[in-house]
Amino acid sequence: MKILTQGAIAAGLLTLTACGTSTPAENAAENIEAAADNQADYLEGLADNTTDPMLEQSLENQADAVRDAGENRADAVENGMLPPTADTNGM
Repeated sequence: MKILTQGAIAAGLLTLTACGTSTPAENAAENIEAAADNQADYLEGLADNTTDPMLEQSLENQADAVRDAGENRADAVENGMLPPTADTNGM
């Protein structure tokens, strides 16, 4: 029982230490994705508030494109294809 308890404590500590060790590239990638999500959410909000079906579809398509571009840029930063300090404006 004592070994099981110690093993559980060790596993918990390893999990906690793994959570706090993000690289600058991972942090930058998370920020890029968050910014893209915010922009996409804004566009989706605009789409929800319009009465023009064509404009609504266009805004939703733009939101999808912004979200995809953010994911692609974040992946590029995380994979070392872009520096972590790359300009994130304009996606």
